[in-house]
Amino acid sequence: MKIRVHVVISGKVQGVFFRSRTAERALRLGVTGWVKNLPDGRVEAVFEGDNEAVEEMVKFCNIGPPRALVEDVEIQLEVYTGECKDFAITY
Repeated sequence: MKIRVHVVISGKVQGVFFRSRTAERALRLGVTGWVKNLPDGRVEAVFEGDNEAVEEMVKFCNIGPPRALVEDVEIQLEVYTGECKDFAITY
């Protein structure tokens, strides 16, 4: 089953390679979507793909890369659209 999840991650999540590590993991898991920094210091992402792979991405977002300090992850399940053809870091 394919799903789509929209997440917003708070804490020390910018300047710690959060976006690049997220993209690497998404590509490895076959998840499509995007990730970007927000002006307020949070990171926002959309993940689309198989349920299990997307759940792995959400688990990663709750931990982040080694230098990150994740304080909160807002998760919103959305309708799968299939509009994302790859995974990108956006600006």
